[in-house]
Amino acid sequence: MQNYSTITKTHFKKNETYMINEENTQQIEPVSSVMKVFAILNALAEHKSLGVTELSQIVMTSKSTVYRFLQTMKMLGFVSQEGDDDRYSLTLKLFEVSARALEHVDLVELTEPYMSRIGELTKEALHLGIRDGDGIIYIYKVDAQYNLRMQSRIGRRNPLYSTAIGKVLLAERPESYIRDVLKDTEFLPSTAKTHRSIDSLLVELKEVKDLGYGVDNEEQEEGLRCIAAPIYDRLGNVIAGLSLSFPTLRYTPEKFEKYVSLLQEAAAKVSEKLGYAK
Repeated sequence: MQNYSTITKTHFKKNETYMINEENTQQIEPVSSVMKVFAILNALAEHKSLGVTELSQIVMTSKSTVYRFLQTMKMLGFVSQEGDDDRYSLTLKLFEVSARALEHVDLVELTEPYMSRIGELTKEALHLGIRDGDGIIYIYKVDAQYNLRMQSRIGRRNPLYSTAIGKVLLAERPESYIRDVLKDTEFLPSTAKTHRSIDSLLVELKEVKDLGYGVDNEEQEEGLRCIAAPIYDRLGNVIAGLSLSFPTLRYTPEKFEKYVSLLQEAAAKVSEKLGYAK
């Protein structure tokens, strides 16, 4: 649990200053009352409810000051008081504020820096894709830096059943959901390794769920492999897939493991920024 007495000791020192950024020598004084309000919010987030006395000890502030803060926060709807008791708890107001903020989050904007970094490290092609009916659609890409590269474009559609992104988009869904999404889908064999039926795909999706990543092993295009990691929203739903594609001639077990790690790490960071808490 976070030590809030440490927070107050560290942040409420008289004349303490903070750097705005590494390149700017301008300094600002912290507003201690704001710091104390957030310390109270954090303390309440760690407990079901707390009394004024307990909170004053945690944030190292007088009971009268904590009481005034709590009454203002109660008036604004961020905390509630349990009857006539001296105990307070958080309401869902903070969640509502966060949810509204997340509505303005741009998935491409969040993911682009990670894709660019992985592209620089691997020199391979990366794609960000979402579900569109019984297929996927690419909403962003980073081209490979090699002469030999895959042909793709933003806005292109591919099947769910033969792509790594499609597999991670489906893997954590119930079987009934998957069957409903693909009920009218014709499983066209792009290569000899393409799934030919829902039943065949379902077997692999169980493994994808367990592993936390999906693989297209020359199922969409001969000579091309693809790995994808899932991106989650704040409710824990997979809303997108982040993938890396490379020719089989550049495959090695070591590269494969490295690529999986890079994708999962990036997807986890994007998911966290979308409000997902594992």
